Amino acid sequence: MQRITILGATGSIGVSTLDVLARHPDKYRVYALSAHERVDALAAQCRAFRPQRAVVGSPEAAARLRELLADLAIDVAHGEAALCEIASSPDTDTVMAAIVGAAGLAPTLAAARAGKKILLANKEALVMSGQLFMDAVKEHKATLLPIDSEHNAIFQSLPGNYTSHAGRSPDAAGVAKILLTASGGPFLQRAVETLEHVTPEEACKHPNWSMGRKISVDSATMMNKGLEVIEAHWLFGAPADRIDVVIHPQSVIHSMVSYVDGSVLAQLGNPDMRTPIAHALAYPERIASGVDQLDLTTLAALAFHKPDFDRFPCLALAFDALRAGGTAPALLNAANEVAVQAFLERRIGFRAIDRVVRRVMDENPHGAASSIEAVMAQDARARAAAGRIVHALSA
Repeated sequence: MQRITILGATGSIGVSTLDVLARHPDKYRVYALSAHERVDALAAQCRAFRPQRAVVGSPEAAARLRELLADLAIDVAHGEAALCEIASSPDTDTVMAAIVGAAGLAPTLAAARAGKKILLANKEALVMSGQLFMDAVKEHKATLLPIDSEHNAIFQSLPGNYTSHAGRSPDAAGVAKILLTASGGPFLQRAVETLEHVTPEEACKHPNWSMGRKISVDSATMMNKGLEVIEAHWLFGAPADRIDVVIHPQSVIHSMVSYVDGSVLAQLGNPDMRTPIAHALAYPERIASGVDQLDLTTLAALAFHKPDFDRFPCLALAFDALRAGGTAPALLNAANEVAVQAFLERRIGFRAIDRVVRRVMDENPHGAASSIEAVMAQDARARAAAGRIVHALSA
């Protein structure tokens, strides 16, 4: 019986994880659930899965959750320290790290330092502090399994048990390139000159995937794919010039690995996050996910294109940050979070997102990512700088 903690239980990944767990009550038990502000949704999940612990973002949210769960023996807490506790508790075996943004870094790192099996859906743990995080995974013998459909597909297409923290390298495995597929989001065919007028509602309407608002906007700008490029570098030990992004609008091939002998291995499936979640939960075995089998005979065509950096400048910025190294990816991530939130609040336009990020990258020096404190200090500086830029643009 595997005991599971879900960080970010009310988000799309958390909901999909609970759906898979519910299909296998003989294999999994929920130890703890967390959410930031969606107290009613978390309360419903607690009633359905009866965890021992629940964590929310604020004292007010905790008081409300205790009121809703007064008849149940569930320990309710709030704040980052409580998140780190449920992620590192000896009473949990596996941690689904699905908190969106920089807020997920501390508890995910706590899980690594506690030697947990980590199902990584939080990109920022690697984007912001890749070397520090991977060092913690290796030192404390944690198990790290990717949940992003693209990285999970790459993991499945590599030789058995391949990860960079296990000491493997692309050269030793005969890997020529990592090929990350991308749907292109909702604006792949839209005239570039009209993107200035994109609304939050349009940006959040992804053609293939059901995701939260922030990740949906990142998909529309392809910053999401840029963050995945940085994540792939740390997960699989591939430098920037051996990671390619390929536009694949159908989202059937989730990613590929190209080998030195000319072979290309790919993982295919219907676009449903329950597939990579089930794969990581049961690895190295397989369990049913609830996802329909892919019927290849119904596919009219599978298309592939090179990304257009004029249409998707955020993708180019992410490659720049990866090549710069140090705290540059932390700058990129923080500035993007601020800019996306400002766009969702209608304070800046869609094409201002990449301009805010570029200015923060250009105007702030990139230091060494020597400690979590250094990374978080750079994160704070980037947020402050991005906030000032957004204020000037929206004035």
